[in-house]
Amino acid sequence: MERATSPVNGDSGYIDAIVDRVLERLSDSPGAAAPRPARGPASGIFSSVDEAVRAAATAFRDLSSLTLETRRKMIEAARAAAREAAPALSEHAVAETGMGRVEDKVRKNVLVATKTPGLEILEPWAATGDHGLTLVDYAPYGVIGAIVPSTNPTETVINNAIGMLAGGNAVVFNAHPSAKACTNRCISILNDAIHAAGGPPIVFAAVEDPTIETAQAIMRHEGIALLVVTGGPAVVREAMRSGKRVVAAGPGNPPSVVDDTADLTQAGRDLVLGASLDNNIVCTDEKEVLAVASIADRLKESMRAAGAYEVEG
Repeated sequence: MERATSPVNGDSGYIDAIVDRVLERLSDSPGAAAPRPARGPASGIFSSVDEAVRAAATAFRDLSSLTLETRRKMIEAARAAAREAAPALSEHAVAETGMGRVEDKVRKNVLVATKTPGLEILEPWAATGDHGLTLVDYAPYGVIGAIVPSTNPTETVINNAIGMLAGGNAVVFNAHPSAKACTNRCISILNDAIHAAGGPPIVFAAVEDPTIETAQAIMRHEGIALLVVTGGPAVVREAMRSGKRVVAAGPGNPPSVVDDTADLTQAGRDLVLGASLDNNIVCTDEKEVLAVASIADRLKESMRAAGAYEVEG
């Protein structure tokens, strides 16, 4: 696939151009069966949590000996591989989970592959003043345990993987059981790309058959230094009981507030677009609208013009 080159902080036109190309490619091969995820030690998929953690610990030690320039190349290789695989991963996720829309998942996969921050936000800095010198530098946690949802399986892996690798960490992922094949396939794709760019053969590990029990084992494993959890309230509560430092995101019910200063044409269009993204399975999608009375009727007209339906009675 032809690839554009642009800084990570490029404008939305750059992402739209990539999405257009991958969607065009997707439309050229309707109904193509999604291949099964790779197997074997090179893929990063293991039969037990202990094996996965040991592999990630080895990867972390290997990462610590590599230069930042090598890490930068690894990240760029992961971005490129994720964009290349976006159509296949999106098809796979919809087929496996029965949720969402392929076209929207392509956009999300390309977005996180392109926009997830890398080394550029981790530059050390120093400041001097009346009270001396302050030096700020960043160090990795080590091996991170990451819990992945079924609504954004491959998108979460790509986002977590790039950001955590940028910090010099290795990761053990636990996929949602209903999205394990597409999730583990994505992990294997990223590992292969990173290895080809000069990185360790496995930076991201996972269990082949994830369950609630494997998630709990990851949360409590002595080899895991930090937990990053994307999921529902139950898994977030479980992580909070682990005794480890936790970065967690649970369910969302985001409201949108529209007042009389808004551009109602744009507001209506954006609300419909946001609420319909991936069939509204994303926790950050708009779930309800609060509008001041003076513009409520006109806002509804704008939303209907953008494709929304109003249900009465």
